[in-house]
Amino acid sequence: MDSLATHSPSGVQLPPARELAAETGILHLGIGAFHRAHQAVFTEDAAVLAQEPGWGICGVTQRSSTVADHLRPQDGLYGVLERGLDDPALRVVGQVREAIVAAEETHRLMERFAEPAVRVVTLTVTEKGYRRGLGGGLNLTDPVVQADLAGSTGAGGAARSTVGQLVRGIQARSHLSGAPLSILCCDNLTDNGEVLRALVTDFCAALPSAEGDPLGQWIEANVSFPSSMVDRIVPATTDADRADARRLLGLTDEALVVAEPFRQWVIEDDFRAGRPSWERAGADLVDSVRPFEQAKLRVLNCTHSLLAYLGALRGHESIADAVADPDLEHAARQLIAVDVLPTLTQPPGLDLTAYGQEVMQRFANPALRHRTLQVAMDGSQKLPMRLLGTIRDRLAAGETPHWAGLTLAGWMVFVATGRDRSGRTLPLEDPLADRLRAAVAGAESADGIVDGLLGVEEVFGPDLRDSAELRAALVDSVSRLLTEQRSAEGGSA
Repeated sequence: MDSLATHSPSGVQLPPARELAAETGILHLGIGAFHRAHQAVFTEDAAVLAQEPGWGICGVTQRSSTVADHLRPQDGLYGVLERGLDDPALRVVGQVREAIVAAEETHRLMERFAEPAVRVVTLTVTEKGYRRGLGGGLNLTDPVVQADLAGSTGAGGAARSTVGQLVRGIQARSHLSGAPLSILCCDNLTDNGEVLRALVTDFCAALPSAEGDPLGQWIEANVSFPSSMVDRIVPATTDADRADARRLLGLTDEALVVAEPFRQWVIEDDFRAGRPSWERAGADLVDSVRPFEQAKLRVLNCTHSLLAYLGALRGHESIADAVADPDLEHAARQLIAVDVLPTLTQPPGLDLTAYGQEVMQRFANPALRHRTLQVAMDGSQKLPMRLLGTIRDRLAAGETPHWAGLTLAGWMVFVATGRDRSGRTLPLEDPLADRLRAAVAGAESADGIVDGLLGVEEVFGPDLRDSAELRAALVDSVSRLLTEQRSAEGGSA
């Protein structure tokens, strides 16, 4: 990719003059495909349109060095292959200037946290990356969190958890530069900025008072935690994607990401030390993200989960394949219209009915090939954010959440059987995989599966566990899904 200096393929959008991103102003934790296809693109476009230098990105890999290994030889350059209904389009992004492997380069990470030029920290570490406990606060019994709390302090303090890295980084900043900072969560958590602020507070409170109290006071005075809502479908990159990119670019891109043309970013405008002019690139800067966030989680993410679990059970490989199944398309549309929309507050300027229709059109994009199994990962972490609020609101309104219950039933059968209707294995990739398997061990009936999984307190509160109406709806849906699966298996024997 660094040979782009002498290679200018036609029809490919090349990055702007890299002087605009020469200075690092954003530190990003979790530089996976989504960040590179979303926030980095917004930031580069904003820098160009506003002619604002100083917002280069330092990306941090949390668990694996793979992304850093791909970006470093390419001088941080990578392609975003957009797949819509027309021919794919490719742009090369140059906003990422550095990649750090947190597990191997703690001192370097702390140095970046402390630099006054770094004014915004962004995060995409997925829901499970925050290590929350049953009540939503920081899980202080988590071994990684405990190790971070017991570790050395200050600029050299090693930390493995996301919240631990944040607190140790803020601590280094307070000691070395004292410059204010904003921390912008971009993960699918309700009120994600306030959630992250609370987790950081929990970590500080668990430190010895001589260390935690002054640090907590410094954070209160100098650090903001704005909320945000992000939206863009970014499937896993395939060999076919890489081949298409090479055809367009004339070079091999090891860091390629794939995305749909649509993108959205809603941001609470609360920054202590400035920010990029993201609104110039199409982001919405608002006073409150919450109504947009709820609409996205419940309309898009919840429906995504329905199509993922029910689609995987039927043997559909992609979300587009699932939408092409008339039964599943009907279920998805009913979920939005009957169960989800009545629970939402209308966000300013957003027609919720039209938004639901647009979401279904995006899911039906056959060029995107977003795998059902990719969306189905980490259900124990995702469903409480995407689905359970809708179920609670429908029950509180005196309504049976039939379609939301069907989504939950699909997850339950996915967990309990571990196979699709043709007998193929469905891998359970979830941080609570062992706990979930134990909950349904030996359960073959719908009653046993529902009772076993509703008893997993890490996912369900006592209100849902003890709801006779929800249980009845789930037993009915799980029974029908099991019958459908067993009938299909019998027919193929």
